[in-house]
Amino acid sequence: MGKKPRTDTNKHELDKTTEHTEVGFDGLVGLFAQTQTAMQTQAARSVDIALVVRNWLFGWYIVEFENGGAERADLYGKKLFKRLSKELNQSGLKGMSETNLRKFREFYQGYAEIQQTLSVTSLSSQKIQQTLPAQSFLTALISETLSRKSDESSFLPDDFWQTLSAKFSLSWSHYVVLLTIDSADERRFYELEATQNAWGIRELKRQINSSLYERLALSRDKAGVKELAQKGQLVAKPSDVLKSPYVLEFLGLQEKPEYSEHDLETAIIDKIEHFLLELGKGFLFEARQKRFTFDDDHFYVDLVFYNRLLRCYVIIDLKRDRLTHQDLGQMQMYVNYFDRYVKLEDEKPTVGILLCHSKDDRLVELTLPKDANIHASAYQLYLPDKEALKKQLEEAQAEWEATHEDSPPVQDQGGITNEHK
Repeated sequence: MGKKPRTDTNKHELDKTTEHTEVGFDGLVGLFAQTQTAMQTQAARSVDIALVVRNWLFGWYIVEFENGGAERADLYGKKLFKRLSKELNQSGLKGMSETNLRKFREFYQGYAEIQQTLSVTSLSSQKIQQTLPAQSFLTALISETLSRKSDESSFLPDDFWQTLSAKFSLSWSHYVVLLTIDSADERRFYELEATQNAWGIRELKRQINSSLYERLALSRDKAGVKELAQKGQLVAKPSDVLKSPYVLEFLGLQEKPEYSEHDLETAIIDKIEHFLLELGKGFLFEARQKRFTFDDDHFYVDLVFYNRLLRCYVIIDLKRDRLTHQDLGQMQMYVNYFDRYVKLEDEKPTVGILLCHSKDDRLVELTLPKDANIHASAYQLYLPDKEALKKQLEEAQAEWEATHEDSPPVQDQGGITNEHK
């Protein structure tokens, strides 16, 4: 028998390997670049968090020192910050102005509950443990620090630093802005939203100035308002994305009768990134002036969005003037069309939002069916009066409590309590 011709399988396999290696090599290079960028970002974030932790500890030290007794208060009093600032700056610590020292104290006081979650016994050695609670934390810590060798790099253990670092998620500049908010619940809401949405300082200030918390809270009951502070804005149903009102000050339009619905629509498209932020979480822009035809008649939906969290279309119609029942009927037709001819079977029903200059809630309630997935919201072209919104929210909460059986006011009047249901 003759020999079969030899197939150069090794060369074939080598070619395949080379081809695969070339593709894989490009990916490898990309992975190096991406990792380098990620590590640089992480390093910068670590520096930010370390600064936040340091400032919180500085505030803790000051509060502990001030609470050291009447004798200490008499000795230092109002001069504490001036004297401390002078001594620290002379020792080489930068940024220790009286204003900053007061800000550190305010920061600690705003987040004092963190101290309760830290195990005091983990702060340092048994020597500190033995001094507590007979002596204050500060006295024990100073004693422990002075007894350590000068070449020891850290006087607090790693697990303490890690535990404390995990309590903060933003930069010091973010927390300086957050400290301008008096309400702990409201401050916690903005902290959560800034973390989850990666807001920069500018966007955080804008959301606070536009009263996002109050506008979301006005569409919720008391339990829903508390949930905002504990979890941030959760989007599980259409009402979760609604605000009252929508604030469109970033469009730059004057509050005057000359501009038209087309002007408003054009301004929104020009500022679509800002508008998406104002709409809230999960929104994707699909179309402007989306046309559909029915019985040879053409209809146009001003703005079409898709919300990936709700898994449904959200269509928006803009109304420059006061909302009418004809506007509501038209939106009902738009929503019906999208539900019957556009959305997929596994998608949720379409949500319709009418953005109008003004509206009568009684007209909306009378015109729409109770289960209608249509919502009318006012918009304004200027930042709202935050105090007026706060007052409106307080009134809404008081009204909600007065009409619910398990709220304290009703219970005091002989209402049915949870225990007797």
